[in-house]
Amino acid sequence: MRSTQIRSTFLDYFASRGHRQVPSSPLIPSDPTLLLTNAGMNQFKPYFLGEVTPEFPRASSIQKCARTSDIDNVGRTNRHATFFEMLGNFSFGDYFKADAIAYAQGYNLEKDRLWVTVYEDDDEAERLWRKIGVPVERIQRLGMDDNFWSMGVPGPCGPSSELHYDRGPAFGPEGGPAVDGERFMEIWNLVFMQSQRGEGDKKGNFPILGDLAQPSIDTGLGLDRLAAILQGVENVCTTDLLLPTLKTVQELAGRDYPGSGEEKVSFQVVTEHARSIAFLIADGVLPAKDGRGYILRRLMRRAVRHARLLGIDQDVLALITSSVIANLSDVWTELSDQAALIEQVVTAEEESFTRTLAQGTRLLNAAITRTRESRSTALPGETAFELADTFGFPLELTVEAAHDAGLTVDEDRFATLLGEQKKRAKAGGKAKTTEALRKQDTYRELSAHLPRTDFLGYDHLTAEVTVLGLIFDGGVTTTAPEGADVELVLDRSPFYAEAGGQIGDTGTLRTNDGALLRITDTRYGLEGFRAHRARVLVGEIRTGASGEATVDADRRKGLMRSHSATHILHAVVRATLGDHARQQGSLVEPDRLRFDFAHFSAVTTDQLAEIEAAVNGHVLDDPAVRAWHADRVEAEAAGAIALFGEKYGDTVRIVDIGDFSRELCGGTHVGHGSQVGAFRLLSESSVGNNHRRIEALTGHGTLRHHDSERRLLEEVSTLLGTRPKDAPEALHKRLDALVTTQRELVRLREADLRAQAGQLAAGSRQVPGGRIVSQRVTGLGADDLRVLAAATADRLRNDRAVVILGTEHDDKALLVAAITPRLLSEGAEASQILAAAARAVGGGTGGKGPVANAGGRRVDALDEALSIAIQEATRALNQ
Repeated sequence: MRSTQIRSTFLDYFASRGHRQVPSSPLIPSDPTLLLTNAGMNQFKPYFLGEVTPEFPRASSIQKCARTSDIDNVGRTNRHATFFEMLGNFSFGDYFKADAIAYAQGYNLEKDRLWVTVYEDDDEAERLWRKIGVPVERIQRLGMDDNFWSMGVPGPCGPSSELHYDRGPAFGPEGGPAVDGERFMEIWNLVFMQSQRGEGDKKGNFPILGDLAQPSIDTGLGLDRLAAILQGVENVCTTDLLLPTLKTVQELAGRDYPGSGEEKVSFQVVTEHARSIAFLIADGVLPAKDGRGYILRRLMRRAVRHARLLGIDQDVLALITSSVIANLSDVWTELSDQAALIEQVVTAEEESFTRTLAQGTRLLNAAITRTRESRSTALPGETAFELADTFGFPLELTVEAAHDAGLTVDEDRFATLLGEQKKRAKAGGKAKTTEALRKQDTYRELSAHLPRTDFLGYDHLTAEVTVLGLIFDGGVTTTAPEGADVELVLDRSPFYAEAGGQIGDTGTLRTNDGALLRITDTRYGLEGFRAHRARVLVGEIRTGASGEATVDADRRKGLMRSHSATHILHAVVRATLGDHARQQGSLVEPDRLRFDFAHFSAVTTDQLAEIEAAVNGHVLDDPAVRAWHADRVEAEAAGAIALFGEKYGDTVRIVDIGDFSRELCGGTHVGHGSQVGAFRLLSESSVGNNHRRIEALTGHGTLRHHDSERRLLEEVSTLLGTRPKDAPEALHKRLDALVTTQRELVRLREADLRAQAGQLAAGSRQVPGGRIVSQRVTGLGADDLRVLAAATADRLRNDRAVVILGTEHDDKALLVAAITPRLLSEGAEASQILAAAARAVGGGTGGKGPVANAGGRRVDALDEALSIAIQEATRALNQ
């Protein structure tokens, strides 16, 4: 059974049982506690936590997942992968354990090869499995590490049950899943969310607080593993999901995929990582030094390194990701949509890593030489760690090169340094996570008994509201005094909460009992209600108070202009640079915007001018701006762009601007394009690898900027004594005249220095062994002093001579010494003559060979320093 049939069979099976088919969410999750989407349940987490009421009681999905916790097992087992498709069915307080177990069948798997694990005290699950025909001898009970699930934080949890398939003696020993996971391969995991867990201790233990009011189901069936079984192949890389890519790797390596050994590992790593790389980039992940971008970078570097181990010296990433796109884009259209982006990212990254490998190899060879010279047999762990941490040079390559040189690597010390680094990073992140979780707990406490906030702000900027919840001093309360900084939850609100790049609304709240609050920001607390940050200006605020909420209208209009301009800019950037140049982030402020997008080089001046003109052209055409709602599948079919990292429900809001822009968006917008006003592009810059940023102004911001530039031009014109339109030509003439004057001044200065050099040389005095010129001069800076000393020495070039000059400049004592070629040929150095003199003025020397300089803050010691230098010069000439 091919993978396309496996997918359709699953979805059709659950659709016939009342499950709503939900599209996969992106690999960049909306959940801030996750770097990457790693399970089918991620997008349903608010349902399981009770934060949002689901629109349907049952769902099924095929979810793209990325996990790197088992990255080192890729290629070393038959079943591990860093990217996989998770087929899942879910119940939100609807069916439970009996139906979930009954549903976990199909695909005509041989029943006598199916094994089941259940949680150690889950008698009910064992009974239900036996009821559908699994004999007791093929049911094993395992502990919390294997068959109990929680999110890692207080919330829903429960036992799980896993369905395994016996692949036969060739894959491992007898004994069931408890003995060998490679032979008895897990294919389907059923989680029975039935309990509420509390806060865990340092050892990971946590209390069970009670049963959930609505038990739920979360299951996951791994497509890769099921495909390997149904297609009768050894491992995930030889299924139809990855076989075309494996064949590409074989062609590049010039040999067939082996059945065992380290080469097999490398073949599988290159093949499997190619798929992860393609999907991550298609979903908006770009290489970076940390976060999800580092995960992508690590996958690419591992793939390149293993390709090199296979003897593939050419660039490989573009070719192998291209095979992934060709094989899987019929199902996952984002791969073909972002094919250009994928190719450009992997090509640039591989070129960069190739340079890293070259640099690391040079440094490693030098370290190996030092280790041999010290007669040690082990390369220090510090060296290996620096190569890995600073230069990105993999430890495995360091170990291999050291081995070839007859050395070992102190891997224990490397592991210690890596552990210390991870602890530092974890400690820093833990504090932030703890604070975020504490705040989320406070919001959750409120949301447990409060309805969703009714947002009125698309149509109204004022509203009669009631305070339903109040947070003060970090906790839920019922009153807060004058001067307090609080967060409010209202029953209805005209205030837009920060989302989609648009910052939150501000304004006022006047209660009927006389309190006045300044709303300083609006953000989402949890999905469904808005947290209004406020300062109590007058009176006391209390829960239950009613009054009038008013949005700052002028500020909101500025935000609407900038948000609509951002949509127009996005369309224009893609039209100008290519479809890959998709939005990666934005900041929408009143009459100002920041727009981040994927691109691989600086945008040229001509392109920026073209972009600015095109945006203004669209604005002047005054296109209609229309917002409408549809389910997500319908919206995407209509060509609406879903932005990377944004979270969307099943029903989405679409914003159309004319016939050139259609995006999923919950933000506020102008009614017609011309209301954006003038658009002014301020700058374009890099904000990371393959990541560019445009900053721009709209509306009044543009007008203020134009006014400022106009006044500046008028001021410059007045200074130049000409009209504004003639200012550039007049300025060019002034600058040309200035350059001519400066050249003449330089010529006169050089002539003056040459004349002074002649006078100084003529005044040189004879000492034993040669001649000395020593002089304290005035009116010279460091550069001129060096020129004068060198010119004077040149006048005495046929003699053994030393020139010593000193001056006071910018509250510093400056000294220069110059020696003639004859003295230099005898091994003398000008810096030796100034060393002691430099200490006298409180400084050091610089320069080597025939000219050296020194300086220090002790101006009063300049004459003393000159005397010391003369003594050193006399000694040098006498040798």
